[in-house]
Amino acid sequence: MRILSIGKTLQHKTLHITSIKLSALAKHPKIEGYDYIIISGGDGSIRRVVKTLKSIPHSFKFILNPIGSFNVVAKLHKVPKIEAVLNRLANKETLQTQKHSYYSLNNEVFLFSAGNMGDLQHIFLAESLRFGLLKNNMSKYILSILFLLPAHLIMTPFMLLSSNRFFIFTPLSFIKKFGSFYGEVKEMTITLENTYNHIELDGDIVTIEDNLLHIKPAGYIQIIQ
Repeated sequence: MRILSIGKTLQHKTLHITSIKLSALAKHPKIEGYDYIIISGGDGSIRRVVKTLKSIPHSFKFILNPIGSFNVVAKLHKVPKIEAVLNRLANKETLQTQKHSYYSLNNEVFLFSAGNMGDLQHIFLAESLRFGLLKNNMSKYILSILFLLPAHLIMTPFMLLSSNRFFIFTPLSFIKKFGSFYGEVKEMTITLENTYNHIELDGDIVTIEDNLLHIKPAGYIQIIQ
């Protein structure tokens, strides 16, 4: 059994685990030969791994070790502790998987969240507060919400009516569409005002050098439960 750990060095008394940094994934040899891939980090780490591996014609099984700030994907699938999963692997137990859809936005991917509305400003400010006592806890996100609340109350109604703004959040899929908010992703094209745009994807901020955004379902990943 071959196990690859991305983002954190992991060890187990009976399992052999190869550990690498996320930056080394693209050049790691024979990646399709691994039976399981462990991702240690938050939603952004999962997104970047999926983006790197999406062109490989292989169905990877992912084990999530949620150590990020929000860990939305891990919470949605109620993933167990990493130690419990490794012990089950060591005991040769059958592990169940659950599919999680992901989506493409031009050359990028995302798993549940994308937009250029209040989510973008929130992440910008929260990342600016990532220092000192605020670095590794949720306080920076709470403070960011409080600081931006007056602006959000004023701006959000106008953004919901704007064709140049959008926010996708698939955990609220029961809201199919409300203005420029989407809870369900179908193939769509959004035209922006500029050719150089900052977009929030699963808590990451990426730069898209195009004024046309092509968004559509792109596939799914298998997450161990």
